[in-house]
Amino acid sequence: MIIALCNQKGGAGKTTLAIHIAHAIALSKKRVLLVDSDPQGSASGWAATREETSPFPVIQMARDSLHRDLPAIAADYQHCVIDTPPRVSALARSAILASDLVIVPVQPSSYDVWAAGETVQLIQEAQQFKPDIKAVFIINRRITGTAIGKEIEGALAEMPFPILKTVIAQRVAFAESSAGYTVIESSVNSAAANEIKALSKEVLKVMEEKSW
Repeated sequence: MIIALCNQKGGAGKTTLAIHIAHAIALSKKRVLLVDSDPQGSASGWAATREETSPFPVIQMARDSLHRDLPAIAADYQHCVIDTPPRVSALARSAILASDLVIVPVQPSSYDVWAAGETVQLIQEAQQFKPDIKAVFIINRRITGTAIGKEIEGALAEMPFPILKTVIAQRVAFAESSAGYTVIESSVNSAAANEIKALSKEVLKVMEEKSW
């Protein structure tokens, strides 16, 4: 199965979530490939800074033909996770077309909800050519106890895609993980690690469902 993390807005947390989802799935003894389709190469850079071998392979494929080129490569893996770039519609569109599931990270702010509309449009356009593409929202970087953190679900409920039950909170552990490791490694029993494990389980469950 091919999973893309996509949001046309920068700073939504796509790379962090893509890396962590790939790692969590890899820990369940699945063959996972992480594809870095962002010309900036953040996911590739994360793998390069590791002192140890990455728990999953990372390749860079920042090209508009991703939807044609990736399936043959992904055939050697049980799951493939794509980290997409912001503000590059052609690359994002190709990644969406290559995917079985598109996860749209949205931070709890009115602007982020508004900006997610552009990504929704790209997904809906892709579904005209590939109707079986699924899409979900994930609330990312929510600050616990804030009003906007509670209101985000109501705002996203008006969008055409469902919201994952798992919520990822704003945590220092995620910022520290950018140094080449994940919270599953650096903070094994932390709330951050537990959130990622719950997210990966929910994502795999969604992939197993035939309909919403």
